[in-house]
Amino acid sequence: MIGSLRGELLDRTDAELLIEVAGLGYRVQVTPAVVDQIGSVGSEVFLFIHHHQREDAGTLFGFGSLDERRVFETLISTHGVGPSMGLAILSVHSPLGLRQVLATDDIDGLCMVPGVGKKTAARLLIELKTRLKVPEGVASTSAGADSGSAGNSARGDVRDALLGLGYGPEEVARVLSELPEATDTSDLLRQALQRLAAA
Repeated sequence: MIGSLRGELLDRTDAELLIEVAGLGYRVQVTPAVVDQIGSVGSEVFLFIHHHQREDAGTLFGFGSLDERRVFETLISTHGVGPSMGLAILSVHSPLGLRQVLATDDIDGLCMVPGVGKKTAARLLIELKTRLKVPEGVASTSAGADSGSAGNSARGDVRDALLGLGYGPEEVARVLSELPEATDTSDLLRQALQRLAAA
């Protein structure tokens, strides 16, 4: 099984990279965030790889960090989540962002993923909470409001505002993952709009 690749980037699209290693070209499925972070065509690149093998084909999925690959592997070991949905989830939420969604029972956050409805999101919340570690200091909203849930409530308000302004789920998820921890909604929204305008 292939666990990582280091080689020359020959080509890139929005969802796939072509990496040459020792004369062999490997097609690797990736998230838009990986495409944005990867080097330019002709440069040396490195990715952690999950090699998904089926009877009829093998597919390589590439990630910029070991944690991202581990989260992907946890996702696809969950009932009803295949590689396509796993990659879609990580295209919308970073590993930390996903853990925060789980920690705060944020069903709407999971519904930002294309193809995930309310019922699927509710099931994933239950199943993934037992599989992924929740970040320290982030409490579940079901336990009541506190400083941790207030911070995530502000981020939820910012997310809803940006979606209401017409920004796409991937853009919103990306900018939210870049914002500092804070509980002031207006300040977070201002920073988010500045980052989106500069992109």
